[in-house]
Amino acid sequence: MKAITQNINNNILWKSIAIDFSALAFIYLVPTFSHLLSLPIYFIEPMRLMLVLSLVHTSKKNAYLLALTLPLFSFLISSHPVLAKMILISFELSFNVFLFFLLKDVLRKIFPAIFLSIIISKVVYYCIKYILIHAALLNSGLISTPIIIQIITTFVFSIYVYLLLKKQSR
Repeated sequence: MKAITQNINNNILWKSIAIDFSALAFIYLVPTFSHLLSLPIYFIEPMRLMLVLSLVHTSKKNAYLLALTLPLFSFLISSHPVLAKMILISFELSFNVFLFFLLKDVLRKIFPAIFLSIIISKVVYYCIKYILIHAALLNSGLISTPIIIQIITTFVFSIYVYLLLKKQSR
C-alpha cells in the first residue's frame, strides 16, 4: 500500500513540474506568439488556462502556487502587468481556486463549481479593479478583454474541468 501511495505522489509531482514549467514557458511566450501571429492570444486568459490545467491535472497546492506565481513571473520578466494589477490578478486566481474547492464540496457538482468560481472571482476582480482605477492606483480601462470572449473561455474552461474531473471520478 505504501508503494502505491508513493507512486501516486511521484506521478502527481512530475505532472505538477511539467505543468508548472509549461505554464511559465507559455506565459513567457504569449507576447511573442501574439506578435508573430498577429492574434491577441492574451484574450484566451493564459494564466487562467494554466490554472485550470493545474486544477485538473495536479494538486490543490500546485493550483495555489500557480495562482500566486504566474502573475509575479509575468511582472518580473516583462513588467506587465503593473504591480497593483499583478497583485490583483494573483488574488483573483487564488480566490478562483479557493471558490472552486469550496463550491465543489458544497454543491457536489463539478460544472457549477468551476463555472461559478470563475464568474464570482471575475466579478470580485472587476469590483476591486474599479476601486483601484478610481483611487488612481491603476491607469487602465475596466474591461480589456471583450465580455463575449470571457464568457466563451469561461464555458470552455468549465466544460474541460467537468469532463476531465467527471472521468477521473469514475
